[in-house]
Amino acid sequence: MAAIARFHLLQPSPLLQPSAILSKFHRASPFFISSTNINRGCGRTLSTIPPFRCNSENGSSTESSRSIVNDLLDYLNESWTQFHATAEAKRQLLDAGFHLLNENEEWDLKPGGRYFFTRNMSSLVAFAIGEKYSIGNGFHVIAAHTDSPCLKLKPKSASSKSGYLLVNVQTYGGGLWHTWFDRDLSVAGRVIVRAEDGSFSHKLVKIKRPLLRVPTLAIHLNRTVNTDGFKPNLETQLIPLLATETDKTSSEPNEKSSASSKDPHHQLLMQILSDELGCEVKDIASMELNVCDTQPSCLGGANDEFIFSGRLDNLASSFCALRALVDACASPEDLADEHAIRMIALFDNEEVGSDSYQGASAPTMFEAMRRIISCLGQQSVGECGFARAIRHSFLVSADMAHGVHPSFVDKHDENHRPMLQKGLVIKHNANQRYATSGVTSFLFKEVAKIHNLPTQEFVVRNDMGCGSTIGPILASGVGIRTVDCGIAQLSMHSVREICGKEDVDFAYRHFKAFYKTFSSIDQKLKVDF
Repeated sequence: MAAIARFHLLQPSPLLQPSAILSKFHRASPFFISSTNINRGCGRTLSTIPPFRCNSENGSSTESSRSIVNDLLDYLNESWTQFHATAEAKRQLLDAGFHLLNENEEWDLKPGGRYFFTRNMSSLVAFAIGEKYSIGNGFHVIAAHTDSPCLKLKPKSASSKSGYLLVNVQTYGGGLWHTWFDRDLSVAGRVIVRAEDGSFSHKLVKIKRPLLRVPTLAIHLNRTVNTDGFKPNLETQLIPLLATETDKTSSEPNEKSSASSKDPHHQLLMQILSDELGCEVKDIASMELNVCDTQPSCLGGANDEFIFSGRLDNLASSFCALRALVDACASPEDLADEHAIRMIALFDNEEVGSDSYQGASAPTMFEAMRRIISCLGQQSVGECGFARAIRHSFLVSADMAHGVHPSFVDKHDENHRPMLQKGLVIKHNANQRYATSGVTSFLFKEVAKIHNLPTQEFVVRNDMGCGSTIGPILASGVGIRTVDCGIAQLSMHSVREICGKEDVDFAYRHFKAFYKTFSSIDQKLKVDF
């Protein structure tokens, strides 16, 4: 949720003590280049083991057979970056029988078919066509985003100071940057590798071991930090430490200076990446890396009722949408009586405004809708067919919501204080920072009511600024009915966030019910007639 990205940052609070560091939680995937999955088989099934716990090493799972919490933890632990999140979603869609499309090629679509495509390997659109779909019927869409606030390596990241090798980074989005200090960090992202024949390949990489750290200044040298607050300079003090300089490097300043001006990144870092990729350093033609926290996502709390993780905003919503679509179309019977098209759209760059080739401001989703209608029409379909389809369509903009903080209750309107474990939060804003209307809210809550699912309401206080989501961007793009909703969470935009375990299952069941029943509910309400 890009609430911070569009409004001034609040003064950061003093740094909290981090949780104890635990052993890593490895899960293999054919899409990731990693020392843990080399020479392994290429498939992964959804998790059947108990969820990883922060407060115990063992213990039986208390999840019901319908819970997706286990699988969400797997997804989060795979998805260190927006690229890995998209690749993992791609893998799961292929395993579920969805057909991969290419935006650069002609599409051959049929009623009852399930399809998807990726863009930039950081955004994805997947859809399932109802057997009874006819031109002019609508799309039922759940949209979310794959990116989260993080640190990204600068194009020239190598620097050194006081005997240390440092990695220069950019801040991405509106993160709580003080939470990145004193964490065990590493790098992950994508690289372009040059082959011997002159061709290039696009590969994902993840260094799972702790590689970087941003150390805080000892309190003995900063006596007022607890009274004045921790306010680091993001350019000069938020710089991850990679290694100590070698004696040889330190004794040859001229050679060091020449090397640093020639090489954009430390050779030590490049060697680590090349070893992981199985290539030579000289073959790495380009790279786009995020700094990532290495602590695994896990269950926590006395009753294992919480999920402790980075990137909950907004991978929790993305995964719930993904699983809801897959499970709502698992068998041919699921689409036999469907008159609409079920769709998910996962976008990149929401945290910085969505204005990109892979963001929600690009016409990716609406171009896909137009192409789908054209393919199914088996002839040229006029603007009228597409316009009617949009008028019949409905979009669920799913992004995490601000749960009430027990120590800062007054930050919420007293009648709109979403709680963890109490169901999806429907977001309202009279100034259209959220796209929810009285009609769209009613329809989405009606889905919940029929399936006995709880919902909550949220509006921001009048004396506070309100963030926004991709909801208004998509709603205003072509005029599609939209509701903004999300799972309540704490510590939004921290390196480690918190949400309720039950809310994940509530969201999944609500999204799945939306796909299954919205067509029949929508027919019962007439607004413009």
